[in-house]
Amino acid sequence: MKKYLSEALGTYGLIFFGTGAMVINELTGSLTHPGVAVAWGLIVMIMIYGFGQISGAHINPAVTIAFWFSGRFAGKEVLPYIIAQSIGAFSASLSLILLFPENTSLGVTLPANGVWQTFIIEIILVLLQI
Repeated sequence: MKKYLSEALGTYGLIFFGTGAMVINELTGSLTHPGVAVAWGLIVMIMIYGFGQISGAHINPAVTIAFWFSGRFAGKEVLPYIIAQSIGAFSASLSLILLFPENTSLGVTLPANGVWQTFIIEIILVLLQI
């Protein structure tokens, strides 16, 4: 149970501070893009140091799935980890919505040149990773 709580808290911290930095920057312009990137990097480091020994600090369903797919994580743990991570992420997002009701986007990025162009670029980037 400790590892699932660690994943929920770690993912909460990741989303709250990372997305929170984006929200603050959107509202004030004070952090800038490099500042937001540093905030994301620092919170990942903090969560890994804080929860790595307990749960492995996946703090992201994609990481959990990648570990499982590569054979370094038990399949029976995938769903509980993803559920814990989802609870953490949704809770953090809800916290930000309640704290910053004037910000409706929570830092979301939108396609600049249309959905299809963005979709094709994403496919190409994924294929380059293979």
